[in-house]
Amino acid sequence: MHILVIGASRGIGRAAVGEALRRGHSVRAFSRSADNIAPERGLEPFAGDATDPADVARALEGTDAVILALGINESFSMLWQEVTLFSDATSVLIPLMESQGPDRLVCVTGIGAGDSRSALSSVERLGHSVIFSKPYADKTRQEEMIRASALRWTLVRPVILTNGSATHRYKVLTDPADWRMGLISRSDVAHYLVSALEDDTTVGTAPVITR
Repeated sequence: MHILVIGASRGIGRAAVGEALRRGHSVRAFSRSADNIAPERGLEPFAGDATDPADVARALEGTDAVILALGINESFSMLWQEVTLFSDATSVLIPLMESQGPDRLVCVTGIGAGDSRSALSSVERLGHSVIFSKPYADKTRQEEMIRASALRWTLVRPVILTNGSATHRYKVLTDPADWRMGLISRSDVAHYLVSALEDDTTVGTAPVITR
């Protein structure tokens, strides 16, 4: 596939670029700082703003699937400032994908977004409410937009992220009764993102991913 990775310069997005290339896919790596990404065989750095329709429209051209892996810099300002990046970018992306393609989207959100909030314990829910309420409210808005779209989507909800190496021994929890908090490396999340793109049985699912 020719995969567009949005949020490709760091974290899960960067790991997804590497994972896709290892599997023989070609990648268009979309990021504001894509000029700092070294080009290599199969990899096309693409500098742009995920909330700019013109940039996103150009980035989508000729691609077969999209991995949406945006992140924000965590700071104390999250306690009081509204976060809208996730929903803003998604509100740009969805209509463009619906009108010009591709129709396959895998999006990273996180445990605590949407109905996965029910998996948190009372203590975990309190922590989310105090520290992460703004970003996760926006991730929930993002999920709602994607679910309401005509796209073939998969929502991926990792637990607490680490910088560990890939193990490929993680759990994909699709049954809400099994959802739980835990740890997982960004590399393992990236492995699942590409695996989900390669497996149409994941369309319309929203698993929690944990070690």
